[in-house]
Amino acid sequence: MSVRRRSLLLAAAASPAVAAVPAGSAAARDRPRGPVVIGHRGAAGWRPEHTAASYTYAVQTGADWIEPDLVPTKDHVLVVRHENEISQTTDVAARAEFAGRRTVKTVDGRAVTGWFTEDFTLAELKTLRAVERLPLVRDRNTVHDGREEVLTFQEVVDLARRLSREHGRTVTVFPETKHPTYFRALGLPLEPRLAQAVRRNRLGPGECVVQSFEPTSLQRIAAEGLGLALWQALGTTGGPYDLAAAGDRTTYRDMMTPAGLARIAAYARWIGPDKSSLGGTSLLADAHAAGLRVGPYTFRAENRFLPAGLRRGTGPNDFGDAFAEYALYYGMGVDAVVTDFPDLAVTARRG
Repeated sequence: MSVRRRSLLLAAAASPAVAAVPAGSAAARDRPRGPVVIGHRGAAGWRPEHTAASYTYAVQTGADWIEPDLVPTKDHVLVVRHENEISQTTDVAARAEFAGRRTVKTVDGRAVTGWFTEDFTLAELKTLRAVERLPLVRDRNTVHDGREEVLTFQEVVDLARRLSREHGRTVTVFPETKHPTYFRALGLPLEPRLAQAVRRNRLGPGECVVQSFEPTSLQRIAAEGLGLALWQALGTTGGPYDLAAAGDRTTYRDMMTPAGLARIAAYARWIGPDKSSLGGTSLLADAHAAGLRVGPYTFRAENRFLPAGLRRGTGPNDFGDAFAEYALYYGMGVDAVVTDFPDLAVTARRG
């Protein structure tokens, strides 16, 4: 670890942004106005993603929303993992009892090899433990490997409500339906289970926002009449898999035109483009003109994820000038940022 990187880590740990905000405190009541800070899979820059530790740290350091990606188990329980293939985010590959579950599947038209949540019951998944997904990038996080279990969506909702009470503010849950067309074809549709959870927990508009890359998934949620804001995520290449599977050649680029944005505004309140899609384009202004809010993804602090002019130090994993990048996008007028480092985003928001 470089001297600069060690200094940055120590500075972040000592920063006031890391300290939890006591419930009912002036800081909790008078939170700074500005873009919403969304903890991407929690605080994935500091803890293995989608774990209780990651979500808790995100909220402690100021995240307004936390993001769980939803995939189903064999017994149709919604759990939170980056993908349904779990060899990169759990210790399943080291579990001899599950060696026979390794297989190859075609997910959204792409062959994927590994272990898949839909082949495990919840009870079986609960025996696994989470690991850092990017160990060669975030070696500091590997110290937490093996300490956290796979969470259900219900457990994330429960955690968000506990953290809301502790910190004196509402922590919004921001679930993403992952590969919904794929799971629907398996008889494991995501939307009905998600809608049941929203109703069971009486999640209101301020407590839950639903996102997906697939428009039909969001439209199914809209048809449930839950009254929640919906967020259309937008990729950089190709188009939504649900549309392609139905023979519709609409691309994400098409969806980012004024006409495409008008269609999105008929069912969603937000768009979430890759941050690169905002540079040198009218997308932000066009989206606002359509009545949509904009939350680009994904902000990270390591050099490899930053523009060349903001990189610092000599290594790709050294921290660069992430604050300058936040300042740039905040200055553009974005409505939210999706970040692996919510503590840095909150600090940058304070100015």
